[in-house]
Amino acid sequence: MQDSQQNLHRGLEERHINLMALGAAIGVGLFLGSAKAIQMAGPAIMVSYALGGFAIFLIMRALGEMAIHDPVAGSFSRYAQNYLGPLAGYLTGWNYWFLWIVTCMAEITAVGVYMGVWFPGVSSWVWALSALVIMGSVNFIAVKAYGEFEFWFALIKIVTIVLMIISSLGMILFGFGNGGVATGIAHLWQHGGFMPNGVQGILMSMQMVMFAYLGVEMIGLTAGEAKNPRKTLARAVDSVFWRILIFYVGALFVVMSIYPWNEIGAQGSPFVMTFEKMGIPAAAGLINFVVLTAALSSCNSGIFSTGRMLYNLAQQEQALPMFAKVGKNGVPNAAVLISVVMLLGGVLLNYLAPEEVFTWLTAISTFGAIWTWVIILLSQLKFRQTLSRSEVAALACRMPFFPYGSYIALAFLVLVVGLMAYFPDTRIALLVGPGWLLLLIVLYYALGYHRKPVSLPTAPAASQA
Repeated sequence: MQDSQQNLHRGLEERHINLMALGAAIGVGLFLGSAKAIQMAGPAIMVSYALGGFAIFLIMRALGEMAIHDPVAGSFSRYAQNYLGPLAGYLTGWNYWFLWIVTCMAEITAVGVYMGVWFPGVSSWVWALSALVIMGSVNFIAVKAYGEFEFWFALIKIVTIVLMIISSLGMILFGFGNGGVATGIAHLWQHGGFMPNGVQGILMSMQMVMFAYLGVEMIGLTAGEAKNPRKTLARAVDSVFWRILIFYVGALFVVMSIYPWNEIGAQGSPFVMTFEKMGIPAAAGLINFVVLTAALSSCNSGIFSTGRMLYNLAQQEQALPMFAKVGKNGVPNAAVLISVVMLLGGVLLNYLAPEEVFTWLTAISTFGAIWTWVIILLSQLKFRQTLSRSEVAALACRMPFFPYGSYIALAFLVLVVGLMAYFPDTRIALLVGPGWLLLLIVLYYALGYHRKPVSLPTAPAASQA
């Protein structure tokens, strides 16, 4: 196959990737979905997010080792191909492609819902279609345009959370916005204690917490287009854990200090409640704007991810060759276009298909998230076996406590899968997910991909300035 990857443009700068690393970990789940998780675990939800954040930190370190050593657009799909075999690379790539297609379908639908708050007379499909056209267009311009949009989308979310944490601390410590009466942090252990539902509450919330982190691994897909992957990716990976602690645990700490945990969720988003408590009348509109940008950001990232993953699959000769072609702008146009067309079908499917269909699709994406993280860890264990001692010492980003750090993260993911099997609401993912993999395996052999020798191109040259 022709080495077309050299035409990918390294247009993502350090500021793009740093903000994208953080923006990927902060989604609608924190602004709207955290209330349900709080009801499960109470104030101990902070423990759930910290544990989940530590597991994600280990997974990102494993990905960072490989991404900085071999910065290619296919990322974990390519590493699975290299270290676990062609079938693993094929399954991981198509799984991740479909995961983001489903996620984007949900996000463009959410855009219609959020815009409906301000324009109730306009049909939601108009906004969903508009979001898809705008975000799709951005992805066709150049990778730098994608990075620029993600930079500002992430900045909006970060500024919102920072303002809330700072102003909430003012209320907790000095009574700002509360008539000068400091609220303190007694709510964290009142109303049933810090762990009102015991260890079971933490375990029950664990699955929801982990899926809130879905998307952080997308940073690996930027490796093929980062200007200086060794520097920028190492810094982004290293900062994930601390950013998660500050933005997830910090935000939940101030929210549950101001409000009794058992009142959160009854009146909507915890963030809306907190801003209203501070006397901001437009709180609901402000948070609606933030979650709108979060949904657009997810859609933007999804189109980027699906395009690059399909491009990589074509390079591995596990998708149509046309998807490996890159335009003059450095964008795999055909791969991006087919992903956008699939999402157009998602807008239509949203109104025609029964709700059960989307439940199944969501279950597949849930299973795909766990599969992706497990594959990253297994690939990294095999990757280490290919390195000499001097090469290990030269790694810019290393897994702490290797190999035990990798085993700890794998064990944690096995625990999450066990919890998914235990609770009826998430059990369907373990029924539908393996069925989806089985279908992919059948297609793998039916289409003759197992007989194709794979000659992979090398990563494009990167500036080391």
